[in-house]
Amino acid sequence: MNTIVSIVRCPDYSQAKDSIIESLDLIGGLDKIIKPGDRVLLKANILAARPPEDAVTTHPAVITAMCELVSDIGAIPIVGDGSGITHPGATAEALKMSGIKDAAQKCGAEIVNFETAGFVEVDVPDAKQFPRLYIAKPILEVDVIISLPKLKTHELMYYTGAVKNFFGAVPLKTRKQAHLLAKRDLFGEAVVDIYSIVKPHLAVMDGVVGMEGNGPAHGTPINTGVIIASYDCVALDMVASELIGFEPMLIPTNHAALERKLSTGQPKIVGTPLEDVKVKFKESTGGITTMAPAFITGRLGKLFTMRPHINTEKCVLCGTCVLNCSPHAIEEIDGKLKINDDKCIQCYCCRELCPHNAVEIKRSMIAKILTRMNETRS
Repeated sequence: MNTIVSIVRCPDYSQAKDSIIESLDLIGGLDKIIKPGDRVLLKANILAARPPEDAVTTHPAVITAMCELVSDIGAIPIVGDGSGITHPGATAEALKMSGIKDAAQKCGAEIVNFETAGFVEVDVPDAKQFPRLYIAKPILEVDVIISLPKLKTHELMYYTGAVKNFFGAVPLKTRKQAHLLAKRDLFGEAVVDIYSIVKPHLAVMDGVVGMEGNGPAHGTPINTGVIIASYDCVALDMVASELIGFEPMLIPTNHAALERKLSTGQPKIVGTPLEDVKVKFKESTGGITTMAPAFITGRLGKLFTMRPHINTEKCVLCGTCVLNCSPHAIEEIDGKLKINDDKCIQCYCCRELCPHNAVEIKRSMIAKILTRMNETRS
């Protein structure tokens, strides 16, 4: 596996495309992994509905540059992700507010919303936490996968980058289960279970403006001025985490990936020397997942539920929800449709696609409180 990692200065987003081209040329170019006609998934970080200047999501200038470069080869760019905010419609909102939707559309790229695209259940060889996973269909249907992460701190992982970016490839129920593990090393193993299935071909990191402090959503933007690229996501994360002041092997995803031999762990830096661009990021002060004992976190987490529920007074039995339910969780009982909570993966496809608005969301009291708090903070 190629472990070359390029670092290129990029003072502002007006220079993003030129810096990305230089970073890719330094490691061997896009045409090394893409051929004309390939369907190329550009996996952005579309965490939440926030404007580009908040540094929560991949900047639209990076999306534009990558779409254009993929198209120049004669391949087909596809931009997609699944938001990390736990309410239906969150990804659509985030795509719009982040500027990513407009950027992709102007380039003629296809846009896929993992919330509504459906999921496929797969086996995970050598899994540490999830021997079976539901993975977003677009991940499994394209020819090439490129991670486009944002350089940020993370309350649980210390740092989030090219590997953690694929957490958006699984439904919200799986993400919740991963967080309920409540320990950094176990969570890192869960993320690497996902990464081992995705097998991305390249990562190009938006490090022009990163996020320090309480990332990945509530930190402070910080000018870092770099684009980082590698065919090896783990190698990139090792370099990027060191660039912002972390010991690479203390990052749980780095450690877990190397234990699984998903990288050689020996990145060779080309372009700008690491020492010339190092910026010490403020670390996260931690959230409930990092500060509370595991048994408390687990109990609180299990009380947080947001389940889809079919309003039988509105339902006309058109079957749209049944046809689009990946885990086949919707059953007809006594002439009415009902969602089997044990099978439901909380992807909310049923709600998103119901033409009669018959699928509602039932929130637990804890979910109502925390959702209201999150909306206030955002």
